[in-house]
Amino acid sequence: MAPDACAAGFERFLRLKAPHVPDFELVNEEGETPEGLLAKAKVLVIGAGGLGCEILKNLAMSGFRNIDVIDMDTIDVSNLNRQFLFRSKDVGRPKAEVAAEFIRQRSPGINITAHYKRIQDMPEEFYLGLTLIVCGLDSVEARRWINAYVHGLAESHGFDGFKPIVDGGTEGLKGNMRVILPRHNACFECGLSMYPPKTTYPICTIANTPRLPEHCIEWASVLEWPRTFPDTKLDGDNVDHINWVVEQAATRAESFSIAGVTFSLAQGVVKNIIPAIASTNAIIAAACVNEAFKLVTSCNPYLDNSLLYTGDSGVYFLTYPLDQAEDCLVCGQKEGALAASSESTLEQLIDALKEHGVFQLKAPSLTLAGTNLYFQNPKALEEQTRPNLSKRLRDLFDSGSTLTVTDPTLPTGLRVTVNFTDATDPGA
Repeated sequence: MAPDACAAGFERFLRLKAPHVPDFELVNEEGETPEGLLAKAKVLVIGAGGLGCEILKNLAMSGFRNIDVIDMDTIDVSNLNRQFLFRSKDVGRPKAEVAAEFIRQRSPGINITAHYKRIQDMPEEFYLGLTLIVCGLDSVEARRWINAYVHGLAESHGFDGFKPIVDGGTEGLKGNMRVILPRHNACFECGLSMYPPKTTYPICTIANTPRLPEHCIEWASVLEWPRTFPDTKLDGDNVDHINWVVEQAATRAESFSIAGVTFSLAQGVVKNIIPAIASTNAIIAAACVNEAFKLVTSCNPYLDNSLLYTGDSGVYFLTYPLDQAEDCLVCGQKEGALAASSESTLEQLIDALKEHGVFQLKAPSLTLAGTNLYFQNPKALEEQTRPNLSKRLRDLFDSGSTLTVTDPTLPTGLRVTVNFTDATDPGA
């Protein structure tokens, strides 16, 4: 069906009387029709991968006329089996630009703008000009960042900074979708515990007693690569790099009688690739755009506020309200507490911030009352503060001290109070 015909179908849908919204009017108090609202709305799609391609297609065919798409990735051959806006000739080009070209060609009436960059690189004025945001990301870090940033806009700019987020995610035959209204319902951070950290393998296992092909791949990529190529970063998209990892891992696997080392598995381990299935992407994308459609036109109540899809044991949907977490780092008290032994080192504290269910930080930097305890970047500051990593906590600060923690996953600093579990002061 042609895009214009689909849009006309949605216009007819909007003229039907909705049983759950008996007071829905075709023209609101400002004289705007639903069709006019769709045409005026400015929607940002974050991610132009498998889920993002489906979202863009659905938005274009549902009457939305102003779309921005942002993605910092380029097209790989492995993308072509499910990211249907791309063709073989597009391999190596930016996903956002190719997706925008495809949508523009198929539906010339749509104003779609591509941004080949990180979401962190867009100015505040850009986000303030949006109506809503639809996320089709496979990165928890990026979703945490945009969630925290939009909540910050709502705090600093009031209604002008209020930008609803429709967040979708898929993994194999499972998917989920959330409607996030900043400051009004549970945000992405409130449900962070539902997203487990990246799978890691004990260094002693991969170095001494591997049992799985993944252990051998980790050995080759984490231990052997930096030892052999100390000045070159392993690139998961570089075929020569992955072939080297496969060769080294296969040799090690053979010595331990382990089978199963392949190129696709090696690339999946190195890049932490999440399995994707086209049908799951289509289902979750449809749910995302359905909610975006309702948020803009008010033709029906929007989801309150989470949807879970399970397709590996039948076709099963669950919708449920996720409550705001009182200890949420974004929409809650914005402060956290961590218990640690005074004999533990600063490096162990940083590891705890990475692994703890509430924090799950990526590369935290710590300061205390203006003193730099440890900084990940820039390199000069990292070298200057590196000696603190091996120092005991009690030699750096007292129990009950509140540290300022910054991390790539959060646009602002976080206050974390560290309480010593072996403190002699009962009030500490």
